[in-house]
Amino acid sequence: MTEPRTPSTAEMTRAGPDVAAADREQRLAALFVMLADTLVADYDVVDLLDRLVVGSVDLLNTTAAGLLLDDQRGHLTLMASSSEESRLLEMFQLQNNEGPCLDCIRTGTPVTSADLAQDVARWPKFVPAALEAGFRSVVAVPLRLRDQTIGGLNMFHAQAEEVDPDTQRLAQALADVATIGILQRRSVHRSVQVAEQLQHALNSRIAIEQAKGVIAERRTIGMDAAFDVLRSHARNNNLKLTELAVSVVRGEITLPAG
Repeated sequence: MTEPRTPSTAEMTRAGPDVAAADREQRLAALFVMLADTLVADYDVVDLLDRLVVGSVDLLNTTAAGLLLDDQRGHLTLMASSSEESRLLEMFQLQNNEGPCLDCIRTGTPVTSADLAQDVARWPKFVPAALEAGFRSVVAVPLRLRDQTIGGLNMFHAQAEEVDPDTQRLAQALADVATIGILQRRSVHRSVQVAEQLQHALNSRIAIEQAKGVIAERRTIGMDAAFDVLRSHARNNNLKLTELAVSVVRGEITLPAG
């Protein structure tokens, strides 16, 4: 069954501030419910993190977002991004071992910059890359449960601006619920199983990147558009994102023309 179309921000604004606020609250509640569903239902970790990233852009007044995940063996990997620019910037952080999301994961605390242009000394390699990508400010919140941090959600803004405290708290709450979903049924003494689950998620991400490449080549479109095609088909047909990606890579399914 096709998911109902979500009204755009512009449509909600034209309808009036009260309607826009009510719609945002409704969609935010739906996102929390979706994240909480992972506590009792089978779910795709990659799809979960993608929804978290997309939701942060849609609901938290963010230009773009990316998410890094720790495999519990000391390796960080990009698991989700809302755009090609944020994907490349997250990869840049990993390759250069520098940036707000890395600091956030290392400390287990939020990291912010209201004006990246003023923080060159803080991140001498990251800041020029972020400014070139069109981002002027950033907030990163950890994916954590008590004293265990397994990743970080990085949110980029096109304007230099202070992070609203309520928005930051909301972002942290979303990240916390997602973390509980990932680590559910895992105790402190079962770190090997946690690592195995996260490694499976990393492998799933590889399949999705490969599927994006296949779709982009076949349709002569960009990687962002290719991922939109893949994601929409999975959700419209109640399929797991990872399973669909594997089928596309193997040539077992050809997505219908949009």
